[in-house]
Amino acid sequence: MFAQKRSELLRIGVMGDFEPTLHSHFATNAALYDAATRLGVFVELRWLPTSSLEGPDLGKILGGCHGLVASPGSPYKSAMGMLRGIEFARTRDWPFVGT
Repeated sequence: MFAQKRSELLRIGVMGDFEPTLHSHFATNAALYDAATRLGVFVELRWLPTSSLEGPDLGKILGGCHGLVASPGSPYKSAMGMLRGIEFARTRDWPFVGT
């Protein structure tokens, strides 16, 4: 049974280096949009390049998201950026899915 329709907006940060030709990146977007539709919520996906997660603005970048997803598709442009994003989620008990 699906959740009752709501008008909530969920901001999901997808940590990874988006490449439109990768099927797994297309499928990640499609799965998240499909889940939101079935749950009756609006979703705003933000692909967050791994290099953007290296700097001092990490908390500002990720703090605006309701949940985080580590995208498929390694090697990443910045392994350190991805690890910092995962650490952010884990140390704050933030909603997080790794693929």
